[in-house]
Amino acid sequence: MLSRSLSAPGASDAVDTAAPGRPAPSADLGFARVDLDRAARTGHPEVVYAAGKTPGQSTAILARLHAAHPERAVLATRCDAATLAAAREAFAGEDHLDVDDLSATVLLGPLPEAAGSVVVVAAGTSDLPVATEALRTARAHGVTATLATDVGVAGLHRLLAELPLIAEADAVVAVAGMEGALPSVLAGLIVAPLVAVPTSTGYGWSLDGLTAFAAMLVSCSPGVTAVGVDNGYGAGVAAARIARPLGLALARLDGATGTAAAAGPTGTRS
Repeated sequence: MLSRSLSAPGASDAVDTAAPGRPAPSADLGFARVDLDRAARTGHPEVVYAAGKTPGQSTAILARLHAAHPERAVLATRCDAATLAAAREAFAGEDHLDVDDLSATVLLGPLPEAAGSVVVVAAGTSDLPVATEALRTARAHGVTATLATDVGVAGLHRLLAELPLIAEADAVVAVAGMEGALPSVLAGLIVAPLVAVPTSTGYGWSLDGLTAFAAMLVSCSPGVTAVGVDNGYGAGVAAARIARPLGLALARLDGATGTAAAAGPTGTRS
């Protein structure tokens, strides 16, 4: 269970405040001002970027966000081994705790009801840390997210075998290192918008992902949008913001169509 031990030293009296002229409340933990109003502004709570923070700082911020948003999952990304261990200990009594070593992420709280769908496509197994970061981010942002892995262009038959799954998605995330060819190939086969993620995997002059990044930026396939190297989080958010509004709109349309079909020709129930 959550405890006061998660508060920062000297910040036990931290309170939610509103800066002059700004309506957005925040919680001052002494080392961080936690944005508690972000969900009201953008539809989703603030996410903890754990890199560069101590395990105690990351878990304290995550605890405060969870307290503000108990009805839905809050997310921490780029967690090192010590932070993942601290999260397992600090939130051991919580009903909805999902700590994942591969993606280096922590989800605390129930996932929101999903609307819209995203498929995350990973070129190789070496791309899975970034791909699973995108996958879990998308789920935290309210979409159904599915992973198709090890379908890089060196074995095109593997990608083609997954096309029925990928083609059903409202948005697609394509994750690839090396020469970064996967997004260009895939974008020429599907209708959905595609978010390309270059990774820092590769031989020789892959340049820690710069080669893949440049290839994605100059893709000849229309509909490709690229994020920064290894930015699975950014891709997951972008894809969810494309897919979720579409899913919600289709749900409203289906509801309206069902209501009209259930009514008689004069507008009364039949």
